Amino acid sequence: MVKTADVAWFKSNFGARMAEALRGTVFDVDMLTAIACQETGSLWGPMRQIASLTPERVVALCCGDTLDADKGRRAFPRTKADLLAVPKGAQMFDIARKALLDMAEHIPDYRFARTNTKKFCHGFGVFQYDLQFFLTDPDYFLERRYESFDHALQHAIGELKRGLRTLRLQDRSAISDREFCHVAIAYNTGGFNPSRDLKQGHFDGTKFYGEAIRDFMAMARAIPTGNAPPVRPPAPGTVTLPPADTITATGPFFQVDTNANTVRLRSEAKISNPVTANVRADLPDGHVVRALTGTAVNGFIEVQALLGGKLFQGFVAERLLVRAAAPAPALVRESAEAAPAPIPEAHLAAAPGTVTKRTGIAGARSLSEPAMPARAAEDPAGLRDELNAIIDYLATDDPRHKRYQPHDGATFCNIYAHDYCRLAGTYLPRVWWSQPALLQIARGQSPQPRLGSSVDEVRANDIFRWLRDFGERFGWRRAATVTELQDHANLGGVSLIVARRRQDGRSGHIVAVVPETGDETAKRNAAGAVTMPVQSQAGTVNFRRGRSTLDWWKSERFAEHAFWLHA
Repeated sequence: MVKTADVAWFKSNFGARMAEALRGTVFDVDMLTAIACQETGSLWGPMRQIASLTPERVVALCCGDTLDADKGRRAFPRTKADLLAVPKGAQMFDIARKALLDMAEHIPDYRFARTNTKKFCHGFGVFQYDLQFFLTDPDYFLERRYESFDHALQHAIGELKRGLRTLRLQDRSAISDREFCHVAIAYNTGGFNPSRDLKQGHFDGTKFYGEAIRDFMAMARAIPTGNAPPVRPPAPGTVTLPPADTITATGPFFQVDTNANTVRLRSEAKISNPVTANVRADLPDGHVVRALTGTAVNGFIEVQALLGGKLFQGFVAERLLVRAAAPAPALVRESAEAAPAPIPEAHLAAAPGTVTKRTGIAGARSLSEPAMPARAAEDPAGLRDELNAIIDYLATDDPRHKRYQPHDGATFCNIYAHDYCRLAGTYLPRVWWSQPALLQIARGQSPQPRLGSSVDEVRANDIFRWLRDFGERFGWRRAATVTELQDHANLGGVSLIVARRRQDGRSGHIVAVVPETGDETAKRNAAGAVTMPVQSQAGTVNFRRGRSTLDWWKSERFAEHAFWLHA
């Protein structure tokens, strides 16, 4: 298994050379590092720790894949006999056999090859160029160019460019990390099916090639290249968040001016049917936005807006906008890193001598059972496993866990969301400071949390407002789509959907979007975008994992909704 230290070693030794070779392409060092991790990380990871092997020798030894026809190989050569039957095949077999034995000297799992004289390598170089191409490019193998990192890199770049053409991305000036995962799948398989998203390519019994590339790229993104700092140094048990967005539009500034609480930002210049179907976000009264051109289309102006550190783009009814003379403070945000929250977390600890349990009726206090699961891993696979352990520990569908069971018309989505986030090491309040307590804190005082005095319970509607007003101070970041939520959860991050009820006094709703598993997967459309993420909730119906109802957060009973991410 490739560890963070292995990725750091690879980037430290080869990052500068990759950066130079990738100049002028849409690829970057982290993308190629992810390919190397997936293809041969199981080889160079252990070998890099052998003092007698230089980095150049380590990559020269990266040859593998000994599977023949009896294990399902369909490409040439399926057997030793296939290879021997072609011109210079005997010479190639000797090279491939020696490459296997040389590597096996350092990798115990391959030492079986010593006694099986029919075994030879089919994959060559740190980025793995398959021996099937011996038929069209024999000199690359016969001259052992794959042993050179630079030769192997150039071959990989060429294959990835073919992947770009397969996906019709060859004219793009940049691609996203997700698009690179798609290109990598084409690199591995020769094609790509959008409806299957990342669940394509070689399957190792746990995850597909595309999913592995996603994980390795996330690990690489958290490690600096050269002298550059990482996007955000991830602590153990956390995921790297993308940097906060900025406005890129260059048109005139406008300010939302409406008598209603919010105005709808739509994906199209029209009101949909139902009216919430094309709503991307809700903009509060007074919020400053910037237009792309300022020209109205069908009574709408296309604008960009920052909400919770996330850039949203869409259409707002022209009649609900007024010109703003200059950028307003709403467009200027300080990141959580630059401005640590001056407001402390609010918690009600268990009363002395008592334990707040899952089996008890829900109250204002946080769980305090011993040995509760948590997140501590440093890689996506470990973080996913830990989130799944938290979900199964809280087990909202277990009738013994009265803390989450609906009764007398009351539901407890807010309490489950709090417990899930707390065990994941993320702050989402169960209680929050009262207005007098916040004034005390602003004066530099430290009020003690006392229910009904300095703190009050928060419900789903309150959490919606808390995330809007305080979320960024505590590390939360808005997301624009459920695809972003699912992707983040699949990396082991915390993702939430929260909706505020339109009618005062009625319950809002909040759910966690959680990692996909072998049994529970998100629903995607033909383009690969998530339409129904995997969710976990307590509510009228409790479930650990499921898709719930399509776009439930857009129901007319909710006034507004938001998607949130946390490391």
